[in-house]
Amino acid sequence: MMPKALKYRIRPDTSFAPQGVTIPPDATPPPEPTVLAPAANDPHPAPETEEVTGRQLRMARRIAQKHGLEVSSDQEAVEALRARGIDPFSRENMLQLIPGQGGGAQVPALAPEPPLPAEPKPVTLDGDRRASEIVKIQRDIARRRKRRLALLGLRLAFFVGLPTLIAGVYYYALATPMYATKSEFVIQQADIASAGGAGLGGLFSGTGFATQTDSIAVQGYLLSREAFQRLDAELGFSAHFADPSIDALQRLDADSTQQDAYELYQRMVEIGYDPTEGVIKMEVVAADPQISAQFSHALIGYAEEQVDQLTSRLRADQMEGAIESFEAAEARMLAAQARVVDLQEQLGVVSADAELSNRYSQISAIETELRAERLDLDQLRANARPNASRVEIAERNIATLEAELAELRAGLTEGLNADVSLARVTAELGVAQMDLQTRQLLLQQAAQQQETARIEANRQVRYLSTPVAPLAPDEATYPRSFENTLLAFLIFSGIYLMVSLTAAILREQVSG
Repeated sequence: MMPKALKYRIRPDTSFAPQGVTIPPDATPPPEPTVLAPAANDPHPAPETEEVTGRQLRMARRIAQKHGLEVSSDQEAVEALRARGIDPFSRENMLQLIPGQGGGAQVPALAPEPPLPAEPKPVTLDGDRRASEIVKIQRDIARRRKRRLALLGLRLAFFVGLPTLIAGVYYYALATPMYATKSEFVIQQADIASAGGAGLGGLFSGTGFATQTDSIAVQGYLLSREAFQRLDAELGFSAHFADPSIDALQRLDADSTQQDAYELYQRMVEIGYDPTEGVIKMEVVAADPQISAQFSHALIGYAEEQVDQLTSRLRADQMEGAIESFEAAEARMLAAQARVVDLQEQLGVVSADAELSNRYSQISAIETELRAERLDLDQLRANARPNASRVEIAERNIATLEAELAELRAGLTEGLNADVSLARVTAELGVAQMDLQTRQLLLQQAAQQQETARIEANRQVRYLSTPVAPLAPDEATYPRSFENTLLAFLIFSGIYLMVSLTAAILREQVSG
């Protein structure tokens, strides 16, 4: 542990002050002096305790560095110098560090060392010289600022101005004029109220939600490869854009692939769907206004076909099921009717109920007549001397009536025609007629279902209406020279700004 100093210097040390510089007596006192212990092998022994200032220690360390000694502290520098036989606090050695001082003091020959930069010599400046130096510094700053601004302007001109100029020359002088044909069409459906529909369908009828799915499907179809191939095959889309009169950036090369032509088709045909209004907006661009209008008409025709195909299968399935059900019910009704006719022909009975009613009428009439004959016979027999011939005639009439009655009664259950009883005929005809009535009722229901299916199929029909028809423009729509040039300027400026910021950040990271 280093011992504390017993006394302090209260006056500044002026022994090393440069000539012409005066330190006032009321200057701030130096820091607390350091007390050094004597070195063991010091050829210049110091007192048992030595008081040195911080400045003397720094000077000693600089002397040690000047002589090529590597030290880690001021005290170690003092010890290393004394071990080499050099007094670090000698005035001659300290004057070696001040330019123009030191006389002819000899320094022991040591290993060669690189020269250390000399400390700047304090210079006393008057007011005029200070002002001139300030002006000189300001001019230097202004010159550097102008140089940096010039370099910045050069970079901006090369990386932003030149590309923007090239883009402007292309848009104003080289780009081929393009004509855009705009059109709008709406997909509508039949009125649900007039078709007998109700519920949620009636709630959304007349709005874009009723045909939103169909509109999205048509939009996707018109932008599909199938629509492009149809347009190319029918109207020569690829051949039109391969015309040499079109500039190179917009022209389709002769050796281009089908994919290149399809990508150009996607750029030249723009289709947007507005779900709030249910309107599909289409813009078709071509180098000729009439050809652009032809492309638009063809695409609208494709859209109409697609709309019809979207619901044709549903309508066909609905009608097909209803028609099959009606035809089956009609066939079964006709079969039941044929069976009734066959039974009538086989049994010789048109109506079992009428035949049965007739039979009961005959039986009733014979029974009435038989009852009258029996009364007559009883009256004849009631005489004391009845007339035998009349009695015989009455008895024969009664026997005949009883035989006829028995035959009629037997015909009800035993047999009417070909051993077929009237009861059996009545039962079979009744069953056949009931089946016929049932088939007729089912046929009527099938007819109603068929009519309902027809109405529903009509409701599923979609119609494509064109509120804004495609008309050929009379002026070129593209290129928009000013807007495109301004957009190019903004794009190149943004790229330059991003690259500059990235380079500045990387430079700062590397230098830090």
